[in-house]
Amino acid sequence: METAVKLNNSGIALTEANRPFEAIPLFQKAIIMEPENPLLWLNLGIAQQKTGDYNEAIESFQHSLIIDDDLSESWNSMGLLYYEMMEFELAKNCYMSALSRNGNDPKTWNNLGVLYYNENNYKEARNCFEKSVSLCPHYSDALYNLRDTCRELSDYNAAAEFERVLSGLELFNKQGDKPE
Repeated sequence: METAVKLNNSGIALTEANRPFEAIPLFQKAIIMEPENPLLWLNLGIAQQKTGDYNEAIESFQHSLIIDDDLSESWNSMGLLYYEMMEFELAKNCYMSALSRNGNDPKTWNNLGVLYYNENNYKEARNCFEKSVSLCPHYSDALYNLRDTCRELSDYNAAAEFERVLSGLELFNKQGDKPE
């Protein structure tokens, strides 16, 4: 028997396998079963974004937020979408809304840092990347971004230290070990 949970899990797997067109009908079917489940709307929006259907994705993210305004993942996902659309002020507002609901999400801090970095606001970018790394010390995306930002700020000692940390992570990954 198909359940919303099974459909959602299958849809997530298809989306992650870069098959969002196949995932969308599964999320839609799950939403018929559980229309007030904000995670289903979030996942539908992520799949729609991957297909390039930005208007539908925004509607799905907004629908998830109507159901649960505190769902920081929806705010972050909508921020990523607006960033992709080069609507940077809207992206920033979404990231700030996500962080006001969950200030301990390293991915949102990293996303906000990327936005500041691309605005050449390296000081704010560094603050965001440092916060991201403080929350998740082995988050390689944030470490790469922090290293690059330190270079832009001419803080070559810090950049070298982050390069050393990244090299250590790469060594662990090659050996199949996980850093502590």
